[in-house]
Amino acid sequence: MKNARATDFAVAALATWRVTHLLAREDGPADAVVRFRARLGDGVAGRAMDCFQCLSIWVAAPAAFIVARERRELVPAWLALSGAACLLEGRQPEPIVVEEHELEGGEADRMLWREASSA
Repeated sequence: MKNARATDFAVAALATWRVTHLLAREDGPADAVVRFRARLGDGVAGRAMDCFQCLSIWVAAPAAFIVARERRELVPAWLALSGAACLLEGRQPEPIVVEEHELEGGEADRMLWREASSA
């Protein structure tokens, strides 16, 4: 039975990656997905469609019901499927850079921003 659970998780993780990749990175058949993303605009849903990691959370939610055998397994399965999809995508978040600047009066001001990726 453990092999069936591992197989269910692997298939659900691959499906989560595939659907998330389609929605976030591809145009889709007859450009249907890219038109759908354009209709969503710059709102919360539109921005989520541009972020693989954000979108994988929502795509993994229904897949978690396939993987989880008990109610208490639902949230860990949900997060694990999203995490697996992110690992399969192979994109790492850009590092956060902390830089200190001295202000008037000798105070230090720390500035945070995402470092531009070189790839």
